[in-house]
Amino acid sequence: MYNIFLVCSAGMSTSLLVMKMTAAAKERGVEAKIAAVAEAELSKVIDSADIVLLGPQVRYLLGKIKDLLAAKGTPVEVINSIDYGTMNGDKVLQRALELIGK
Repeated sequence: MYNIFLVCSAGMSTSLLVMKMTAAAKERGVEAKIAAVAEAELSKVIDSADIVLLGPQVRYLLGKIKDLLAAKGTPVEVINSIDYGTMNGDKVLQRALELIGK
């Protein structure tokens, strides 16, 4: 089971992408818990994260979140703007799995 967290300002704008990624994971037979969290809530789930993806609108948080997760070695990346804008859950999931190394 992979824990994939998508970070945005309030944890709401990524909700549709979470649904599409969850559907893509189900189609692929990948067990994953995918959730949208606000940056302020990230500290509550950070220990269980296998990867953290940032919405393009919060790319300015990349350095801060990478620093938080550096000791654990958890990958952090900004979601591709085109994939985010088109809500391409399958491509975002694929990239997450690549970064996790699976």
